[in-house]
Amino acid sequence: MATTASVPMARIAGGPTENDAGCSPDKPCRLTVLGATGSIGTSTLDLVGRNPELFEIVALTAQTQVEQLAALAIRHRAKVAVIGDETQLAALRELLAGAGIAAMGGEAAVVEAATMPADCVMAAIVGAAGLKPTYAAALQGRRVALANKECLVSAGDVFTKAIAQSGAELLPVDSEHSAVFQALAGSDAAAIEKIVLTASGGPFRTWTREQLAAATPDQALKHPNWSMGAKVTIDSATLMNKGLELIEAFHLFPVGVDALDCVVHPQSVVHCLVSYKDGSVMAQMAPPDMRTPIAVALAWPRRMAAPTEKLDLARLGTLSFEAPDEARFPALAIAKAALRRGGAAPAILNAANEIAVAAFLERRLKFCDIASLVDDALEKAEKRGLAGDAGCLDDVLAIDAAARRLAVELMSRY
Repeated sequence: MATTASVPMARIAGGPTENDAGCSPDKPCRLTVLGATGSIGTSTLDLVGRNPELFEIVALTAQTQVEQLAALAIRHRAKVAVIGDETQLAALRELLAGAGIAAMGGEAAVVEAATMPADCVMAAIVGAAGLKPTYAAALQGRRVALANKECLVSAGDVFTKAIAQSGAELLPVDSEHSAVFQALAGSDAAAIEKIVLTASGGPFRTWTREQLAAATPDQALKHPNWSMGAKVTIDSATLMNKGLELIEAFHLFPVGVDALDCVVHPQSVVHCLVSYKDGSVMAQMAPPDMRTPIAVALAWPRRMAAPTEKLDLARLGTLSFEAPDEARFPALAIAKAALRRGGAAPAILNAANEIAVAAFLERRLKFCDIASLVDDALEKAEKRGLAGDAGCLDDVLAIDAAARRLAVELMSRY
């Protein structure tokens, strides 16, 4: 069973170290963006475009959005552009003709881009596809700005071991984990009593079970506060996102499972609450804009300008909090159980959830059956002996693939 986080806090939540892996204030930060055309990638490049003197783009990658990738590479003067779908490499080369930007294609090329000399790698590839390149970046001993959940949810022990061994610096990009990172500010681990992540509650926070049973993808994608990709937005609606974030927090911060919790905060202004044993509670606050945590990860331990709305508490008037309803949103409880089970359970949880969310978006699965399918997959995987420990990345990838096959197999029940 999981007990406490496995990586020294100094490599995650420290200031500059003797061998600072991040960016220097004396020269532009050499930056690679994995997943440049996604929500996090485009927000990262928005900040780069507003502060061009601070950055030098090494490589940009995308899976299929070849025209957008080429446009971003040209706009930000990248040295290399990589398209994961190798069938589009010819199109990428044509779009970049005369620009002086090298074009590469295929899964191996994305991994190669992650290892190119850089001061910081923004790991923003969504899903298990981001595991190999982000792991490769971690092995280089540089700063990894982590927006890919699977590295910690599916491969937490393997990934954090790579971070510790290489001396890389891991900076969380998720808003809640960035908030904890800032609230801890190098505090003594022994002084921390509890870490509470906040959840917006998603678009269905006040819906009844009957309403949830009939929820459509279009309704689930209308998040009240955040602009995110489809998969993350559905996870927010089921509260699975918060369960996944608790698993990530376990690997990021030096506390045990029992010291992690979440609370629903509909305004999405307070992003975490860190309680200390002397009774103090540190909260990090910011408007719901991902450019804030991205800016923190890029510039830490310094601060850079971001064009986000300024927080006006008088205008907001009220900030409210409530306990999550795990009866209406069982995905949260299922994720907590997977965290306590440890081993490969979180990897199975994540893989089955990706299959379930994709099926829901394709209208092949009902909203309430997302959590049910994940729960069934975990139970069946345990019986088949798939939930043991993963010793290396190949083990993680094999478990992920097996869990996906299992979830597809179980789809026939729904």
